[in-house]
Parts: sequence; structure tokens; C-alpha cells
Amino acid sequence: MATFVETKDVSITIDPGVALGPRRYGLPPHPLEIQQMDVLWETVKSHVEKSDIVAVTHYHYDHHNPKEPEILKTRRILLKHPEKNINFSQKRRARYFLSLLDRNSVGTSDGARIVEGNTIIEFSNAVPHGTDSKLGYVTMVFVDDGSGTFVHTSDVEGASLEEQINWLLKKDAEIVVMDGPMTYMLGYRYSHESLNRSIENLERLMQGNLKVLVIDHHLTRDLKWRDNVSEVFDKARDYGVKVLSAAEFAGLRENLLEARRRELYEMDI
Repeated sequence: MATFVETKDVSITIDPGVALGPRRYGLPPHPLEIQQMDVLWETVKSHVEKSDIVAVTHYHYDHHNPKEPEILKTRRILLKHPEKNINFSQKRRARYFLSLLDRNSVGTSDGARIVEGNTIIEFSNAVPHGTDSKLGYVTMVFVDDGSGTFVHTSDVEGASLEEQINWLLKKDAEIVVMDGPMTYMLGYRYSHESLNRSIENLERLMQGNLKVLVIDHHLTRDLKWRDNVSEVFDKARDYGVKVLSAAEFAGLRENLLEARRRELYEMDI
């Protein structure tokens, strides 16, 4: 979910991290995944270099990288609060990450509002990471430059909870980058009930100003993700909303390497 947003007034990188699922189908990352991760990390770093502000919405390693804190030098850094609304694992990671940074350039993002020229950047209060708070809390990000509005949802796993969708409805952005429901764990760590609520909430979002829904991250770990959220595409057509993967939004070909991990190893035989 590393995302770069640029307005006439300010540029911001949200969640500068890249990571691989350690096990999928009982298999570790394939060399092609590792190679692509390295390529994408260089892309993320190049955008951080162009950024005035860097926001970290929580402390999972696909959203920040404590191994290269030097890329954040001279940047204004806004972090999910390291002590409040945070579980033990993320609190420990947050403390370590903070120890690597220049404290004078760091602020907390929870509920924050920043104005740069005509651009407003707002952060949600901490909301659960997914369907409950077991994995901790995250902050969502809203950007309004007077000519358009944008939201990055961090890791809400499809926004199935009222406290997640209520903030999104209040912001009513034209472009939403949404980490979708975890359909690759459907019936295991992600329930059918949560999926149905997510689809219902996405329809509620479509009834406002939404023009483009970029839905990715958890969702595209599933080769059949379009089938599993086919209702979202159906409803989007009714409301005139474009639904795209992040690759499509960027004009790139989808390359779902983790979802194809078993296939990649079979090709090596």
C-alpha cells in the first residue's frame, strides 16, 4: 500500500514499505518475488526522496522499513501514535523505529490535521486493523487540494466495521485507495459475514462523491479476487464508479506473484 500523493503545495508518501508473505501454500517467497520486491523498494525510495512528508499508518513491515531509516532524513514524519491504541507487538516495533529517527522531525498522526497552502491532510483517529483490534490499530489518510479529494485506508481489510466506514463516509473522497477484504483467507481468518459487510459498506461509499475505487493489497493476494467481490463491480457499474487494482490505476499489468507462488515453484521443476 505504499502510495505517493502530490499536490501543487506538498508531496506525501504514505506507508513506505515493501514485504513478502513469509509462507504461502506452505512455501517461502519465490526468487522472482524477492527480485520484484527489491525493484519496488527502489521505486518507493525514489518517491520518498521527492516527498515533503512521510506518513506511517502502523508498524507492520509492509508499511514501514526500519532497515533503511536514512531515507527519511530531512523529511517531516508523521507516525501512528507509538503508545496509544496500539498492541504489544506494534508498540515494540514503534519504539525501535523511533530510536532510529530524528525526534525533531517526528509527529503523531492520530486525528491530526495539516494545512500546506491550499492542501489539507487529515488523519483518522486510530481504527482497528481489520475486523477487530487483535492486529492493532491504524490511521487512514485524507488529502484535499481544493481540486480533488483522496483517501488511503491503510489496513482496514475492506472497512467492514462502522468506525472505519463512518470516517470514510464523512470524508466522502473522490478517489479511495482501499486495502480490500482478505478473501484469500475467507472462511478461515476472514469470515463471510465480514466480506458481506465490506461489500455493503463499499456500496454506501459509492453513493457519495466516489469516482474511483482502487482496491488492492489483501485482496490481490487472491487469484480469484474479482470473482469474490463481483458484487462490488456490479454495484460500481450502477453508480458509475471505476473499480481498479493498484496496477490498473498505475497503468501497469497485474503481477500477482504471491498468489501464484505454488505455480512459480512448479515451473522450476
